[in-house]
Amino acid sequence: MTLFKKLQLLLFMALIFIPFQLFASEAAVGHEPMDMTSSWVGYTALIFFAFAYIFVMAEEFTHLRKSKPVILAAGLIWGMIGWVYMDHGMSELAEHAVRHNFLEYAELMLFLLVAMTYINGMEERQVFDALRSWLIRKGFSFRQLFWLTGVLAFFISPIADNLTTALLMCAVVLAVGGTNARFVSIACINIVVAANAGGAFSPFGDITTLMVWQKGMVDFWGFFALFIPSVVNFVVPAAIMHFAIPTDKPASSDEVVPMKRGARRIIALFLMTIVTAVSFHNFLGLPPVIGMLTGLSYLQFLGYYLKKTKHKCLTHEQRHDKNEVGEIVAFDVFSPVAKAEWDTLFFFYGVVLCVGGLGFLGYLSMASELMYTQWGATSANIAVGVLSAIVDNIPVMFAVLTMNPDMSTGQWLLVTMTAGVGGSLLSIGSAAGVALMGQARGQYTFFGHLKWAPAIAAGYAASIVTHMWINSSLF
Repeated sequence: MTLFKKLQLLLFMALIFIPFQLFASEAAVGHEPMDMTSSWVGYTALIFFAFAYIFVMAEEFTHLRKSKPVILAAGLIWGMIGWVYMDHGMSELAEHAVRHNFLEYAELMLFLLVAMTYINGMEERQVFDALRSWLIRKGFSFRQLFWLTGVLAFFISPIADNLTTALLMCAVVLAVGGTNARFVSIACINIVVAANAGGAFSPFGDITTLMVWQKGMVDFWGFFALFIPSVVNFVVPAAIMHFAIPTDKPASSDEVVPMKRGARRIIALFLMTIVTAVSFHNFLGLPPVIGMLTGLSYLQFLGYYLKKTKHKCLTHEQRHDKNEVGEIVAFDVFSPVAKAEWDTLFFFYGVVLCVGGLGFLGYLSMASELMYTQWGATSANIAVGVLSAIVDNIPVMFAVLTMNPDMSTGQWLLVTMTAGVGGSLLSIGSAAGVALMGQARGQYTFFGHLKWAPAIAAGYAASIVTHMWINSSLF
């Protein structure tokens, strides 16, 4: 069969199958979902989600990855929904709803995957190790290091994710002050607060801000109105904790870690990728994920260039080394892809489908009526932040976006900030805190963090007041 014939066959098959999907979607739009909040299906779905989240919160003790229970719960919830709607002859409506939820997840997942690939690429090229060694060589005092790691965490997290930023800064703290448990504990608390606060004023800083931006609730530049409130959120508790930091000066190290070839170019391409994503969204009206995937090709071409030109950087002996097997690969772009936080990405899938299913059953409408109609938007958005200290901020923010309450830009910025920084109130309230409890095990603990919760709460309250004051025109 010729190539032309094959193309004709593929086109014919597409013309057969695509319209049926379109008709199914159109048919679904004309119906309203059933309210099943008082049915056995609704109650069972709540139980499934509650049990799944108990396992998520107990991950530190059970060592069961958090993605597993929520993926199972998502399948069970939508399986029950599909069965009921099939029984009522409305399966197209359920199909349309789950496809809508899956599309939202796919956009965010691919966006995050590209960002994680770039961050892992920088890590492989030893960008973060070089920064860590530079900080250690400078011989800062404990108090200087406390502020320096906090400020760096605040300004790196808007570009890199808060988890990577927190782990990097914690490595510095452990390397310099590992024997001083008091310093390590307070410095880790400061890093968690700073990383979460820094991620709140950037669309790329946290999954919650990314969700709000991609949903179109706040434009790209609108998030930077949260810069000063985020600074307040970080500085207030840091200023209180400052006086508990020892005044000693730890011993410095002479370790030098050079960045690998191509490291600076990866940083530049990551910035270009961010510009591409913003441009696609702002100027072309396309989803930001299209720009991010376009930016992934930049990294792929760089990997190809590094691979083809590596021989120029090798010595004569290295080029003729008999132990070299196969083709020399300088940078394999799929290695950083493989090292992405797949557990987090699949956890995100389970959360989106679970919350979407509960919303389809009618529970989010009930919650929206209670919180945003009876309590009022400001009280509801502050409560969202407190809730995110106990429950992961991803399902909380996705639930708010699914409710889609009628709010001003100022209120959307408020809930974005509270959901992002509210997790700092407890060590288990954010990915950064959970990760650091493992990295600085025995030194940074849940109760050590809880001791400084009043100072962190003071920063949380001050940031809310600051936002409502300086951004009053947005309300």
